[in-house]
Amino acid sequence: MNDDALLALLDDTALAVAQVLQNDAAQAGSSWRDRTDRRGQYRIDLVADEAALTVLRAAGVGILSEESGLEDRANDMIVVVDPVDGSTNASRGIPWYAISLCAVEAGEMRASLVVNLATGRRYQAVRGQGATRDGVAISPSVITEIEAAMLVLNGYSPKHLHWRQYRSLGATALDLCSVADGTLDGSIDCTDSKLGPWDYMGALLVLQEVGAHIADAQGRELVILDPAARRTPVAAGTEELFETLFVRRQTLGSW
Repeated sequence: MNDDALLALLDDTALAVAQVLQNDAAQAGSSWRDRTDRRGQYRIDLVADEAALTVLRAAGVGILSEESGLEDRANDMIVVVDPVDGSTNASRGIPWYAISLCAVEAGEMRASLVVNLATGRRYQAVRGQGATRDGVAISPSVITEIEAAMLVLNGYSPKHLHWRQYRSLGATALDLCSVADGTLDGSIDCTDSKLGPWDYMGALLVLQEVGAHIADAQGRELVILDPAARRTPVAAGTEELFETLFVRRQTLGSW
């Protein structure tokens, strides 16, 4: 599959999810706060997952989904998908939730797409071709000192790490894309190995393609296709800020 066809597949998947959620919201009696029996899962996660799977299965690619696990189909191409990253935000009407998609071929990321399902903002990356936001090339922040930085945190830090300001926004894919485009200067995951590959891989290629810096706090590989794997990513626009954040994340411990 060439790059154009791959991007078209990711676009079609994101559109299918956006449409099914729009239709669901318009149904009488529909509530996005409805939960399933699985901890942390909402009904809309499953609605969105089925829409994504329908498109991806028709294309014959393998799938790794937060909601339905791994279908590798003996295929070198596997699309990692979080149908609704930030579904708690969605359930509360907070416009910070997204579909996150990353196409991995033979263990390497080829293309990714992250779309804010509330606003339509789109982050797209193709390996070796840079990254865009709504079709316009992006670049990360140039802040190098943590004392001047605005960070986004996943989870709650048990102590102040001397940032200038922070936000906790609740959708990792969008959080990391906001580091890639310079809206925010860096990101620290304050949880202990809680994020699955679907949470961050759509944004991972975006960050790499703009020259930003990202790594797991324990030095583990981030490009993974194991549904049981969990990671603790740290990211920043500049190498200097990244090194500071990485070291200070170690002081939080918990592993």
